[in-house]
Amino acid sequence: MWVEIKRVENLTAAEGWKERLENEGIPTRILTVSGEVPGGESNAYRVLVPGDKEHLVEEVLRKY
Repeated sequence: MWVEIKRVENLTAAEGWKERLENEGIPTRILTVSGEVPGGESNAYRVLVPGDKEHLVEEVLRKY
């Protein structure tokens, strides 16, 4: 099960978080808040990780 760990205002920010988390070995997905097809730069996005990795994200978020 995937859990939301962050909401961001645009695709660039979402991709930045995805890259940071994946560099730490945490699988990450990004989805639009509205449910539209990802790709629109002005959409708000949700950053999701597997539920069993949520505790690792806390450490990464402290760095940023």
